[in-house]
Amino acid sequence: MNNRPVRFFNTTGPCNPDDHYMLPPEERLVGAQLHRYIRDKLYWVLHAPRQTGKTTFLQSWMREINAAAEVPETDGAPSVARPVARPVARPVACYVSVEDCQGLTDRDEATQTIYRDICDFAKLSGLPVPTREEKDPEGLLRTTLALWAALVAPRALVVLFDEVDVLQGEALISFLRQLRGGFAGRGVGKFPVSIALVGMRDLKDYLVAAKGGVPVNPGSPFNIKEDSAVLSNFRKEDIARLFAQRTGETGQQISAEALDYVYEQSRGQPWIVNSLFKRATMRVLDETSTETVTIEHVREAREQMIRARETHLDALAYRLEDSGVRSVMEALMTGEPKPQLAESDAFRLCLDLGLVAIERGSPVVANPMYREALARQMTYSAQLAIPAPEWRWEREDGTLDMEALLREFQVFWRTNSETWEGMLNYPEAFPHLLLQAFLQRVTNGEGRIEREYAAGRGRMDLAVEYGGVWDIIEIKLLRQGKGLETVIEEGKKQVLRYRESFSPCSAGGKGASCYVVIFDRRVEKGSWEERLFWITDGDVTVLGC
Repeated sequence: MNNRPVRFFNTTGPCNPDDHYMLPPEERLVGAQLHRYIRDKLYWVLHAPRQTGKTTFLQSWMREINAAAEVPETDGAPSVARPVARPVARPVACYVSVEDCQGLTDRDEATQTIYRDICDFAKLSGLPVPTREEKDPEGLLRTTLALWAALVAPRALVVLFDEVDVLQGEALISFLRQLRGGFAGRGVGKFPVSIALVGMRDLKDYLVAAKGGVPVNPGSPFNIKEDSAVLSNFRKEDIARLFAQRTGETGQQISAEALDYVYEQSRGQPWIVNSLFKRATMRVLDETSTETVTIEHVREAREQMIRARETHLDALAYRLEDSGVRSVMEALMTGEPKPQLAESDAFRLCLDLGLVAIERGSPVVANPMYREALARQMTYSAQLAIPAPEWRWEREDGTLDMEALLREFQVFWRTNSETWEGMLNYPEAFPHLLLQAFLQRVTNGEGRIEREYAAGRGRMDLAVEYGGVWDIIEIKLLRQGKGLETVIEEGKKQVLRYRESFSPCSAGGKGASCYVVIFDRRVEKGSWEERLFWITDGDVTVLGC
């Protein structure tokens, strides 16, 4: 007998309720009024990071629109503005992805490609195909959409354009101008009554970029846009509801501790949530198992995801090659205050990517999963180049001898830092990355590292677990104009505060040794004998590099 569940947690492509556990994506829309867009003939924008459910929402909404009966022009009781509800034509919606335009810089080539996409998706949806014998790119999209609206009449045409953010330069401007050209005459049989433009970023950002950074002016195609909506992440209760669907079908439970860990690691990012659940139930455990999913199962799923360099994580890591993204990540990792950071185009891009967020007024990496995956990616080459440790770093009881490890790192830093500094693309965060690579080289596969970093905090926090014992490490930089004693005192206070707040150690702050590692980054450094110091002061050990 095949006990395989009918549905599963999906991480590839849009979700559908027949095959996948899913929650209604429209529940997460922020800033949208779906009931108005068709009724009032409005054009609008939806933007959110990759793999948050945009396509799932569009296809779900398309099915809902096409299944709906004739609707009145007002919803609910008549309003003062509209005392009488007038029936409107029943709408028909079509999803159209323009992803084929990725990388196309020629306006005419992109326009022809969008035209073919419209025809292909119309055919796929069982709608009349607006083919034209004359395909002159000038005005092609405007006339095609007008023809399409006429073909589906007496129904009102709604078009949901996905992946619009792949359009660039003149191709994007031409696309938007042609939509604007037909907007004034929109109506049944004339032009789409409602259009959604969907992508990773708010389209005005792309228009500004296409115009060489010139701000959008009143003549911009965006004066026809009603709203810019976003899709939020899952809430903690949403994550519980999602797994409850599997419990209802298979009887498999998940512990409250595991659910909390999924939310903590993902901060509700939908792809991460689904991927953790999928691996925990289909890789860590057998897919037919009804064993309760525990926090250890989810931790193993997390480690598998990072080691496998899942496509979503790999795509974010690829963004690190962008110099702007790199500058943002470097500011977060070093904790150095940069007053203009949040106003930069690079920071806004990182927000749109979902790579960073703002917590308690500080820019941070969006979730612990990204922090870990990106840190490992940034240190991967260095980690492979570090020789296997030949010195004793594990105690007889199986725990990590952090003191021996850090003393060995001081020797390694003195020998290799000047040579290796040019090997990594993050000169400001080079000390942080090399120490993490050194730690990862030793703990890989046996322990784990939790990382905390945010711009403006002036440090990076690491919590290293090995053999069930935690060590806390604070990384500080000694800059020109700041005294060593001041940095030492700051570091000691910060590392003790972090230990108190770190949940595995928060019960009285016990069970974790504390270290502050200070890297001398002054222009005129002291001698190696001065820089490589070791001070133990109560619960905190301070060492210099």
